Amino acid sequence: MKRRPNQSDSRPWRRRILLGFWLAISSLICARAIQIQGVQASHWRELAENQHEREGEVPAERGWVMDSGGLPLAFSQERFIVSVVPRELRDPAKAAVLLTSSLGISSSKAVEVASNGKPWNVIPGRYPPTVREALGEVRGIHLKREFQRYHPYGDLARGVLGVVLDNEGTGGIEQAFEEILRGIPGREVVARNNMGQTIPGNRYVLEPPKSGGNIVLTLDMDLQEIARQALEESILETEARGGDVLVTVPNTGEILALVSIRDGKTASLSAINTPFEPGSTFKPFTVSGLLENDLTSLEDTVDVENGTWTVAGRTLHDVHSEGRMSIADALRVSSNVGIAKAASRMSPRIQYETLRDFGFGTPTGIQIPGEVGGTLRKPERWSSQSPASLAIGYEVSVTPLQMAMAYGALANGGRLMQPLLVKEIRGSDGSLKEQFEPHMVRQVIPEEIARRIGGVLVDVVEDGTGTSAQLGTFQVAGKSGTTRLYSPEGGYESGAYWSSFVGFFPAEDPQLVVFVKLERPEGAYYGGAVAAPVTRATMQAALAASGKHIDRTRLVQSGKFAESLATSAPSAAFVNRELDFPTEGLDEPEMPVGMGLASGGTASERISVPPLAGVPLRIAVRRLHGMGLRVSNTHGGAILGTEPGPGMQMARGDTIALIVRPRTNRD
Repeated sequence: MKRRPNQSDSRPWRRRILLGFWLAISSLICARAIQIQGVQASHWRELAENQHEREGEVPAERGWVMDSGGLPLAFSQERFIVSVVPRELRDPAKAAVLLTSSLGISSSKAVEVASNGKPWNVIPGRYPPTVREALGEVRGIHLKREFQRYHPYGDLARGVLGVVLDNEGTGGIEQAFEEILRGIPGREVVARNNMGQTIPGNRYVLEPPKSGGNIVLTLDMDLQEIARQALEESILETEARGGDVLVTVPNTGEILALVSIRDGKTASLSAINTPFEPGSTFKPFTVSGLLENDLTSLEDTVDVENGTWTVAGRTLHDVHSEGRMSIADALRVSSNVGIAKAASRMSPRIQYETLRDFGFGTPTGIQIPGEVGGTLRKPERWSSQSPASLAIGYEVSVTPLQMAMAYGALANGGRLMQPLLVKEIRGSDGSLKEQFEPHMVRQVIPEEIARRIGGVLVDVVEDGTGTSAQLGTFQVAGKSGTTRLYSPEGGYESGAYWSSFVGFFPAEDPQLVVFVKLERPEGAYYGGAVAAPVTRATMQAALAASGKHIDRTRLVQSGKFAESLATSAPSAAFVNRELDFPTEGLDEPEMPVGMGLASGGTASERISVPPLAGVPLRIAVRRLHGMGLRVSNTHGGAILGTEPGPGMQMARGDTIALIVRPRTNRD
């Protein structure tokens, strides 16, 4: 009988194989565990943290930009973007009610974003910090913090300030001082669940943000508003394409107002980036060079040849027909022939260096980007006609800022100052970090020559081409200019002009320089007729304002209490007559002497008191001054009325009392 094999004999081998298999698996698991928990522990820990935590940037508050008196011109406000993830909401109906009460959105809109099934809903708008307390702990509602730039004065100084785009300053102060204003962002960690959703309330700040520094400008917003309104009114009246107004302090170079308007846009900076041919406003610098180099005196005479002179194949014209006149009179009546003839005594080198010393042909160094230096060619590039052209303000391009600073040198004893727009840099806590002091570029001409040129410029305003800039009580020194627009494509345009006027007051002790330029005025286009009144209006309103930049004690001491404007005003018949002025070649179509509009009428003309209730105080004072009336009570709040009342007939020089509501702490 055969023996059957014992099945139990193979079982030990099976057990051994199975045991070995499990031992191998266990070894692999242990090795992998050691690898993960030991060798690779830091890697997997970091991966886990990244899945459950997200590190983000905490935006820093951008610094403030303020005017010289500390008024905020640009600052950042904390705002929140609100987003809703419907699938994360525990109670959509309750969330919708909360959204309506917290954000002020409609109930239908709140219900839609809370239950529309979309993965992510961004609610339009930016919301104040109060929403953080109301919505910050609600699951499914997400808040994103950001800072919005706010300009409390609107676009009043937008060109100077610049803008902030994508958290970066563009143009103006915002760009020039980006490193100081932007601050240093902080870091935060936000906790997330296993589905990657943010867990409300689990936000940890690792490094707090540091706010940016603050910039204090030299601008005075009262004067900025005054200049802006005077320019806007002139543009509207003359139908000009645009214009510029600059108000500066001659002895420091501080810019108190800088307004540029072009094609209705107030963010323009044409005052620093749009050069023009200045025309007759350039003539005082030609005369300064002649006096500085002892080539003539103001009393020397020149033959103006009845207003026609041909030089180097080009004929210059004047609107006056005279024989001989002094250099002072040639400047006073703006004689092209007289000034060009006198300038022929200068060598090209002297003429070029004189103009260069006054700052032409090179940027002034203002503390914002975009400035251009204009054009002043070197003598080796001049033609035979260039000396005569340069003498009367052609073949050279300048910016309004260059002209304001150059006239500031005439007002400041011959000392050319660098323009000062930024006064201080302060920390976010208000501490002073840096202070910018006035800087003299050079002594261009001796003080005595500057004083004598200023005296002639007073005559220009008193009885020359700038009578529309007269203030009556205080002497003004200034000069008008009218030049044709030059187009590189087609030469000089017919009927298109730059009209400008620049002056300083009081002439005996100058405190302000005011430059005005209009582009393409329609109708009357002479600088003395359309730009000088803007200068006068700006000066009048500056006197009426309570700004600290005018020392009234110095005004009283230096002021010449001359006859009122009414006694020196030309007759209405003369003012309104039409004259034909020659404009052949490049000659400046200068306004004739005596055609100013100093008061707009005769001394005996009766004036009707306008209704002024509710009109801003500065505007009302300037309007009354412009009508030739004196004003009492120029301080306080809103205007309630006048004494005498509206419609009453007054004579020029009479006094109007303003009935003004006293200021309160809320005003």
